[in-house]
Amino acid sequence: MITVSTIAEVRQHVQAARAKGQRIGFVPTMGNLHAGHLALADAARANADFVVASIFVNPLQFGPNEDLDAYPRTLEADQQGLTDHGVDLLFAPAVAEVYPDGMTLQTRVSVPGLGDILCGASRPGHFDGVATVVTKLFQIVQPDLAVFGRKDFQQLTLIRRMVRDLSMPVTILDVPTARAEDGLALSSRNHYLSADERAKAPALYRTLNQIAEQLQQGGADLIKVRKQALTNLEDSGFRPDYVEIRHRHTLQEPLQEDRELVILAAAWMGKTRLIDNLVVDRPASS
Repeated sequence: MITVSTIAEVRQHVQAARAKGQRIGFVPTMGNLHAGHLALADAARANADFVVASIFVNPLQFGPNEDLDAYPRTLEADQQGLTDHGVDLLFAPAVAEVYPDGMTLQTRVSVPGLGDILCGASRPGHFDGVATVVTKLFQIVQPDLAVFGRKDFQQLTLIRRMVRDLSMPVTILDVPTARAEDGLALSSRNHYLSADERAKAPALYRTLNQIAEQLQQGGADLIKVRKQALTNLEDSGFRPDYVEIRHRHTLQEPLQEDRELVILAAAWMGKTRLIDNLVVDRPASS
């Protein structure tokens, strides 16, 4: 695997691959890679001839009180993992390479109706930062396909909408959430959890499954189901941000006849904010 730090180098290698008729796959990350990230690389490898990954901790998507400076940087270990999983080119730029004029005057991409709800309501500006940097990375790499995980379901939905709205010639592939044996979704932020917090954290996924079971039985009162879920999380040691049941494709409030749903939750365990989701099909008669 080749590691480069400039846009010009990325374009040089991608153009050489494209000149050979190769299909370009792309995996954007912020580094500190775990098995979930490497599954994205595997999916790109299976669907493309030349695989590019990026590692860039994007300041534009962090709020003023969030963990930008503390976010773990593990470049050497990440390079080895990406090499082992068949990545051909790693783009690991400095902030000045991505935002040469600084971030204040940076043109921004916003996705109305998706970027300001759920996690976007709790983290104002976060998804504008995500949409902006992904747009820039797509412009730099110009991939045929890009791979994202389902763990951040709102991000995945937003990027799909952005690609469609802006007529970007990129196919978006998604990969199931990677989980520990006890169900906790793998996340770079899990390392912030103390041993006691880590033992309690799987209650988030258990709560999602409890909601799914109620929805699959049909006739569930969504308001009561959500209220009980919040209580369950509090009893398990969480400080809930939200638990929501939404239309799977729009993330809007579901109508009674909507069957394809997604349960989304965000909650604090100590100082660590965890997110998770679970898709569920509601019976037609409910």
